[in-house]
Amino acid sequence: MYTTRILADHLMTYPSAALSTEARQSALCCILDAVTAAVVGSEIGGAQVARAIARQEFGVGRAPIWFTGESLGTTAAALCNAASASALDFDDGHRGARGHPGAAVVPVALSVACETDASADEILAAVALGYEAGIRVAVAQNPDTIKSRQSGRWTGYSAVAAAGRLYGTGPAALAQALSIAGVLAPNQEANGSSGYAKCTGNDVKEGIPWSVVTGLLALQLAERGFTGPLDLLDHHSHFDPSVIAASFEQPMEISNVYFKPYSCCRYIHPSLDALAAVFRRFDFTPKKVVSVDVHTFQWALRLANSVSPKTLTDIQYSLPYCIAIAAIDGIAALAPIGVAQLARPDLCDFARTVHLLVDHDIDRRFPAETLAYVSLHTSDGTTVTSDATAPRGDKARPMDWDELVDKFRGATRKNLAPKAQRTILNGLSAMNRGDAAPFLQCLRMPLIQ
Repeated sequence: MYTTRILADHLMTYPSAALSTEARQSALCCILDAVTAAVVGSEIGGAQVARAIARQEFGVGRAPIWFTGESLGTTAAALCNAASASALDFDDGHRGARGHPGAAVVPVALSVACETDASADEILAAVALGYEAGIRVAVAQNPDTIKSRQSGRWTGYSAVAAAGRLYGTGPAALAQALSIAGVLAPNQEANGSSGYAKCTGNDVKEGIPWSVVTGLLALQLAERGFTGPLDLLDHHSHFDPSVIAASFEQPMEISNVYFKPYSCCRYIHPSLDALAAVFRRFDFTPKKVVSVDVHTFQWALRLANSVSPKTLTDIQYSLPYCIAIAAIDGIAALAPIGVAQLARPDLCDFARTVHLLVDHDIDRRFPAETLAYVSLHTSDGTTVTSDATAPRGDKARPMDWDELVDKFRGATRKNLAPKAQRTILNGLSAMNRGDAAPFLQCLRMPLIQ
């Protein structure tokens, strides 16, 4: 049997009520985190353009653009919310997949749920299974033949899985949808740290919103008889089918995601946490720092790393500039970044003092671990070096529900009034108790200030 069909059978036969307590809690955390990222990302230019095009090209419907009071068709709304959730690089990720499932899975699941009036158990299972499907495909990729590591290459599988669960798509049609989405996914060969283009500070980024559209349209096509190459996951030249087709006793990859306290590429986070630890231990002021050496893994050096970024996306992919923000404005200024941090001479000057170096032991441990340490050289000749540091939010240093609530409250304070924040959190608490209606209803309300 084709791997696409085995995966489809797993996805459609898993009982929603069988979801473990851990996976259920992880799904709630992932929903909260995706909402946080979407609220703060909704005012970014790329997300605004995506909404304008969605209004123009797609029809009206029952699925909300979160917290705006506006509704569009399911695909259009999922596109808009995914564009917002991925705009600031504030969304969750998975170490083995080397990408970001949540900005695709959660907008798709909630958009379809608003159309179908799905129950809490159905929504949480669809979210968990959407993560499981996409992450398995991503982990199974052969890096020798699939050069691009961007999320859009595989989050379309996640979109098909989550939506197919909630629509009750038959396994045969779901297998076709997986194969269609896999072929038509954005190729992403040019963009990002694994791409050949150098201008990475652009709105295409990981291609997540476009994979959402591809996945949802693939499902519609398959349900009407459109077909794809069902064997696309069966070739060892490109994938390890055994990883994808393994038993679904519990969909637990969702419990292995990391959450991001700062709105920048995950490759930058260990350096930021190492720098913050040094500043906590020693009485440093930015003016005393002559230079900063960042010892990290090779892939971090493949980011654009501009010392004079022109866009917010440029900042997200600049390790030196993010170090400068953390040193001068404080690390909380990265949660999230904003336009006030663009083209600031003091930040540009500090960024020019940051030197990036590959540590071979740290590089050997990548991608299973993303570590870094920093050495600060001061004007009085002192050098202070941090420990090798894992980023906060990883399994080794997890962010629990209370910390994600703190992230939500702090990051969205300029977008949501305290009452609106409470409405959203109360809605998620109701979902945890088995009632999805309050949360789905608050998605429809115009809460964003």
